Amino acid sequence: MTFETIEYREYSGYVEITLNRPNSLNAFTPDMHEELREAMTSIEQNPEIRAVLFTGAGRGFCTGEDLGTYSNISSVPELGETVDKNYNALIRRIRELPIPVIMAINGVAAGAGANLAFSGDLLLAAKSAKFIQAFCKIGLIPDSGGTYFLPRLIGEAKAKAVAITGESIDAETAERWGLIWKVVEDENLLAEARKHAEHLATQPTKALGAVKQMLQGSLNNRLDTQLFLSVTSKTNLGILKIFLRACRHFLKSGLRYSRDVDEKLCGLTSTCGCNGKVDVRSGLYRKAHGHGYQSDAPRRLRPFFACAELDD
Repeated sequence: MTFETIEYREYSGYVEITLNRPNSLNAFTPDMHEELREAMTSIEQNPEIRAVLFTGAGRGFCTGEDLGTYSNISSVPELGETVDKNYNALIRRIRELPIPVIMAINGVAAGAGANLAFSGDLLLAAKSAKFIQAFCKIGLIPDSGGTYFLPRLIGEAKAKAVAITGESIDAETAERWGLIWKVVEDENLLAEARKHAEHLATQPTKALGAVKQMLQGSLNNRLDTQLFLSVTSKTNLGILKIFLRACRHFLKSGLRYSRDVDEKLCGLTSTCGCNGKVDVRSGLYRKAHGHGYQSDAPRRLRPFFACAELDD
């Protein structure tokens, strides 16, 4: 895909998006928003993409709205509408992606650029990076989720101080406060971020997506809600082939077994006639299908010796 204000590269299992207006510290413009919408649609529609990496070109990550956009107009457009259409929509789509999003923050992240960074899942920052809630300096409030992310990441007191003073927060302070995951030497940032993206592209995507969504919702939920959601999620994830393969690997590498585990995990659907639709949650597989079990396997794993031709 070819764009003017961003670079979009697909690698094996992940996408790298580079905000590409280095002369303006990658500030947002209407064209950039439009291109980001197209890029996000491509990601959402491609099941082969298992992770996303955002970074910026040049010496900055993103400095929010390009105020120069308003220099030649007689009146500023209705800001609420602009924020909702462009910024809020982007943040929602990033948070709702069922795959991990890595932010490689390579320099200054100011205003909406800082809050774009905070919307990610794994936040890596170069030592030279700085975070600035610059809204107060132009008579506005933090948008793009800033008033949501800041108190959840660093607490109400620091969030208020950062938003009201507009002080610059260096990368090491951001790491110490919990605004980001970790600081990386400038020259190693992109390589480190790509290493994580490559790794995540090989991992169980649906499980990582479930972790992401459950953690994001946890601060608004009661404990009982989280416990219920964990049951639902475990039920759904527990019948996927990747869990069955992991069990097989675990048994092979860590436990003694006396019969053909591979056949029990992967070959029974051709003989039992269940076509892989056995409900391993019901406890009826034993009687209905007559499959044997490995006496050496942990009891909690024995149901997964039933049938394994289930959807990923």
